[in-house]
Amino acid sequence: MSAEISSEARIMEVVCAVLFDQQGKVLVCQRPEGKMLAGKWEFPGGKVDAGESFEEALHREMHEELDCEVLIRRKLSPVLHAYESLTIRLHPFVCSLGEDLPRALEHAAISWVESSELNNLDLACADREIANELLLSS
Repeated sequence: MSAEISSEARIMEVVCAVLFDQQGKVLVCQRPEGKMLAGKWEFPGGKVDAGESFEEALHREMHEELDCEVLIRRKLSPVLHAYESLTIRLHPFVCSLGEDLPRALEHAAISWVESSELNNLDLACADREIANELLLSS
C-alpha cells in the first residue's frame, strides 16, 4: 500500500478476475480514454453493487465488460489502495474462461500475456500488487 489511508475514508469494494486461458496466459485490459487511470492496464472487473456478493459482482462485471462467463477457481489476497481521488479494496479471483471468448466492450484494448510480462505493462497500482503476488506464487 503506497499511500496513507484515513480511517474515515470511504472505501469502495471492487472485484477483478485474474483470468487464465488454456495456455496459461492472463487477460489484461486497457482502461479507455475519459476514465480514471485512462491508458493503464488492469485485470477486468469493477465495483460491487449494494447487496451483491463479491462473486456475483465479478460475474456481472465480466458480462458487462467482456461479454463472457468465468469459472471462479480461488480468491487471492485483497489489496487496499488509495488513489488520489478514491480508496479501493480490490478483491481478486483467479478464474478460467467459460465457453465464450472475451470481447472488449468497455476497454480500449484487451490482451493475453504471459505472467512474466505483467511487470512490463503500465498496470494500475492496485493491479500491480496482484501481479506481484502472482509472480511470487509461480
